[in-house]
Amino acid sequence: MKWLIRILFILVAVVGLVVGALLLMPGDKLGALLAEQVKAETGRDLTFSGDVSISFWPVLGLETGPVTFGNADWAGSEPMLSAESLSFGVDAAALWGGEIRIKRVFANSPVLRLEYANGRGNWELTAPTSAASTGGGTAPAPQATQPITLDRLELSNARLIFIENGATKWNFRDVSLSAQWPDVSAPMIMEANMAVPGGSVQVNLKLPDLPAFASGGAAPLELSMTAPGGRIAFNGRATIEGEMDGMTEVKTSNTDAMLAAFGQAGVAVPNGLGRVADVSGQMTYTRDGRISLRDMTAVLDHNRFDGEADIVISDPPQITARLRAGDLNFSTFADTVETGSGGTGASASDGWSTTPIDASALGLANGSIRLTASSIAVPDMTLGQSDLTLILDRSRAVLKMQPATLFSGKLNGQVVANNRNGLSVGGNFKAQGVDVQQALSTLGGVERLTGTASASLEFLGVGQTEDAIMRSLSGKGDIAVGKGVISGFDLNRLMGRGEGSGGTTVFNSLTASFTMDGGNLTNNDLLMSLDNFRADGAGRVGIGARDIDYLFTPVALRANSGEGIAVPVRIVGPWSDPSIRPDLTKVIEAAAEGKLKDLENDAKSKVLEKVGSELDTTITDTDQIEDVLKDKLEEEAKKGLLKLFGGD
Repeated sequence: MKWLIRILFILVAVVGLVVGALLLMPGDKLGALLAEQVKAETGRDLTFSGDVSISFWPVLGLETGPVTFGNADWAGSEPMLSAESLSFGVDAAALWGGEIRIKRVFANSPVLRLEYANGRGNWELTAPTSAASTGGGTAPAPQATQPITLDRLELSNARLIFIENGATKWNFRDVSLSAQWPDVSAPMIMEANMAVPGGSVQVNLKLPDLPAFASGGAAPLELSMTAPGGRIAFNGRATIEGEMDGMTEVKTSNTDAMLAAFGQAGVAVPNGLGRVADVSGQMTYTRDGRISLRDMTAVLDHNRFDGEADIVISDPPQITARLRAGDLNFSTFADTVETGSGGTGASASDGWSTTPIDASALGLANGSIRLTASSIAVPDMTLGQSDLTLILDRSRAVLKMQPATLFSGKLNGQVVANNRNGLSVGGNFKAQGVDVQQALSTLGGVERLTGTASASLEFLGVGQTEDAIMRSLSGKGDIAVGKGVISGFDLNRLMGRGEGSGGTTVFNSLTASFTMDGGNLTNNDLLMSLDNFRADGAGRVGIGARDIDYLFTPVALRANSGEGIAVPVRIVGPWSDPSIRPDLTKVIEAAAEGKLKDLENDAKSKVLEKVGSELDTTITDTDQIEDVLKDKLEEEAKKGLLKLFGGD
């Protein structure tokens, strides 16, 4: 029994001497010892730039000055972790029982650099393999993993960096972070806060099964992030590599402020596209940067969309979406779209705008977005039920109408805006059942012509302003209008056919074809059909200059014994107030030609009457005079011969 007591006394004495030696050991020696042990266990360098102190009971603790922890040999040269000071402690009693319960981890101004590449992360720590372990002996049995829990983790003034395949995915500064995982079966709770423009971002994260998450599998995750102007929430499953699948919700009360908080200051969201937004749906995110949204609902200001979308995070992003909507209102969209600086604008009455057009938005993304809607209100016009597809490709946008309802008619075709090398707009389409007055009033301020039309159009315009585009328009087209009305002049009154219809002309049909060049539309074959008249037209319509010089020639079909009387009408001046008046020059010329013909006919008839009287016969044509004279001479000759021969 005495020997047993002696052995216990010796063991206690040895432990006491060891503990005492550690407590009395200089900080640099203690730091070197710890660095050596960490190197042996992880293969990473642990460097202390100041003294190291240690405590043993009830918390086995460590406190340091500036410290760095090396990165994986395949990762970057910067350390995985560095801090101005570090405090670390574990429960000594729990450690004695084989459980690692971390009581505290405090770090001041740490920089945590997480890197992921080729399926591995730099946070994965493994002991280096010794040469002896590769010998021919039997491999040791794997050690059971000891449970590790965390009572309190605090990082202040931290910088968090995540690098994936050599590219920095995020880099956050001035971060305060705290985490708790008090029991293996308990969820891990983490809170983080960081300063951003306009305020701060608060992140709350809950991992119900941390061991499953840490092992690389998909595990439940609850995440909410509150930022200036909005909130993002996720509830689903995620992996440590960042892959996610679950219900996602984004709500903003000020989208501009939220974008500024995440580094997109200066982006002005147009009214109708989500100044205030509520977007939710089933989201899947994969490590290769692909986002899939299903069962999506997006309420952007007063507009609501339903559908699905796929997004590839790249530069620029690649978007494929299928959206459905009811009545959409983008009528104030132009009020918030940046139109660049410089130049001067112009009112609609003065002409087209000369403000430079900023078309850089055409390069923000690539992809295809299909939208079906009951109606779409845009500045100055409203589309009815429409099926539209927008294709974006390297600063070139193609809007396909399959069909679109516009001006009460159906449009099939496409419109193109290209900003790859300066801005150009063009398109080609066919239209059926278009309300002519709506179209001309909206597009050119012309309200005098009403009717229903079918038309085709090909056009191209180039320039950085609306004015330049309109003055460069080229192309061709045709139009056919059914029964309609022209306001401003009364063709019946003009042609002297009664009281007329109160300053309007009602026509049965109108057809025309045209070409465009240099912003001028030229037409030479206008034909308008009325009950008692026919009207031809030819001239120029200045689309760029917003003026007109057109000769409209109505013909009274039943006048002048059915030969018709023409009274041309010239339309000259600006679109806003053109002059419509008879072309008296043409009338006088036509009248003069008619008077001369009348005088000629009158003289001719008198000559024929006189000759007929002299010859005692009726002559109706000058061609008859020679025959009548010949017959008269023969008759007189016969009379003379009879007298000569004594006859009667």
